[in-house]
Amino acid sequence: MALRLTSTAFADGEPIPIKYTRDGQDISPPLTWSGAPEGTKSFVLIVDDPDAPDPRAPRMTWVHWVVYNMAPCTSGLPEGAATEGLPQGAQHGVNDWKHAGYGGPAPPIGQHRYFYKLYALDTVLEGSQQMTKADVEATMHGHILAEAVLIGTYGKQN
Repeated sequence: MALRLTSTAFADGEPIPIKYTRDGQDISPPLTWSGAPEGTKSFVLIVDDPDAPDPRAPRMTWVHWVVYNMAPCTSGLPEGAATEGLPQGAQHGVNDWKHAGYGGPAPPIGQHRYFYKLYALDTVLEGSQQMTKADVEATMHGHILAEAVLIGTYGKQN
């Protein structure tokens, strides 16, 4: 079975409810996964927006959430996990607002895509506390056993 990432809050390719955005309560959505390959030692979750700042002329990928070193027995994150507490051993990375934790969608213009990327690794990441996305990606290079992607969309609310 392939690694699969889903949410009860939104389906792949569908809009993210306002509750999970900076226009709403700005809490992390519920996520579940299954199909971890044999040999998985940890999971990494990276949530980013490749359409920043304007989907018609993207210039950067904005990082919303980085979580790493989730234990191999972890099969999801409940709603609000970013503030209510991650599974034991898991760590927040630093997002592009320069803080550890979740920052929900907040597009300045247009409809953006938000990629929830889950990685199954054959290792536990060693490194400094609160690594950035770039730190995590560099550290997990060569250790990815499987990956899954869930895409949500969200547009600027007037």
